[in-house]
Amino acid sequence: MTGRVSVRTSRRRTLAALAVLAAALTLACGTGYLEIPIETPIQPKMDVSPFQRVLVAGFISGGNDEVDANQETVRLLRSQLRNKSQLKVIDADIIPLLDIAQQQTRNQGAAAPETSVAAAGSGAAAAADSPIDAMPLPKEIKDEKDLEAYERLFANTAYWKRIGEEYQSPLIVTGTVLFMPHARSGFVQREVEQYDNFGRRRVVPVRSYMERKGFVLRPKFVFIDGRSGATIYSESYREEILYSAQQSIPALSSYFELMDRLLPNFLSALSSQKVRGTRVLIK
Repeated sequence: MTGRVSVRTSRRRTLAALAVLAAALTLACGTGYLEIPIETPIQPKMDVSPFQRVLVAGFISGGNDEVDANQETVRLLRSQLRNKSQLKVIDADIIPLLDIAQQQTRNQGAAAPETSVAAAGSGAAAAADSPIDAMPLPKEIKDEKDLEAYERLFANTAYWKRIGEEYQSPLIVTGTVLFMPHARSGFVQREVEQYDNFGRRRVVPVRSYMERKGFVLRPKFVFIDGRSGATIYSESYREEILYSAQQSIPALSSYFELMDRLLPNFLSALSSQKVRGTRVLIK
């Protein structure tokens, strides 16, 4: 009697296990997933609705003699705005802002003696009227410190208002671009393929000391209201790219590779952008 019960119990357990296995196989075969593309809108960082036109005027640039960062940046931004902005891009000569900033400084320096004589009897007023703006600018821009001295040009609202009047009050895009060589040495982790005695492949992280060289790109985009000459918005970025010491990469190729990383941020300041991605749904 006990033997029959044990056999029946064993059969029931076996059947239950088979049923669970069948259910699992059914779920495995029947369950799937579906990738759905989605787009997330990102609102622009400033309101450009008052403008119908945009002028990429020019940039104060330096750091590398192989690349004219002023000219290349203007060309690239104009091309991007034509394709991805509703504003009409103004075709105009690139403004040599570096020369203009130096000329303005010379003019202020020449006018400083007359101003100081007129204000000689007013102590504090004389000190306020003989400011740092008249200090000479570096003739060549080699690093960030040299570039900072030129940024006072963007505070000259009278100058930018004149530019705006010349081009029918557009949104003006200008700023600074520093593109310079960069080197760094240290430990770098890289993945190395290895095979065991049975031919099985695996990827192993390996740290090694390397000397690398490349470039740094530091643009600052300044957006100016052509109606008033006042700055609406500005934003700075920094990107770098490094190669092994044995590689020889043209400076211009590195410049465009770095700018490609920054362009979405630049465009998001002017117009709404969409970030594309996917979501997974289980059937």
